[in-house]
Amino acid sequence: MNDNISDKDKKDWNTFLQSDEKLEDKDFKEVKKVNINLNLLDLHGYSLESANKEVEKFIEKSFAEGFNKLKIITGKGLHSENEKNPYVSNDLSILKNSVPEFIKNNKNLTTKIIDIKEASNNDGGSGAFYIYLKKHK
Repeated sequence: MNDNISDKDKKDWNTFLQSDEKLEDKDFKEVKKVNINLNLLDLHGYSLESANKEVEKFIEKSFAEGFNKLKIITGKGLHSENEKNPYVSNDLSILKNSVPEFIKNNKNLTTKIIDIKEASNNDGGSGAFYIYLKKHK
């Protein structure tokens, strides 16, 4: 590297240091803030049929009102009486399994949905899930 710095470069550098001018930080990337508009539905105590009806109404209304993220709490099914009945499917009768399946099989609802994901642990984990909605036009 050349240790000889010209007088002009020194003068330019000192002028810059004394000025209020700032250089753009090329390593800094501005993060676009997304405004999360969350709506919540708790299905504790609902039967399978009533839960599905309520979820359908909830998604339709939330979409129309411009929500972009929904949290649906189903519970984990730990207190379900269906586990004792050998003629009932545990997978399909417990809300945490059946409600997301109902949504995925409802063509009208899937046109409004971007994605369905299990909730984070601090939001209920496997006893809740998120629905990300498309923008309402």
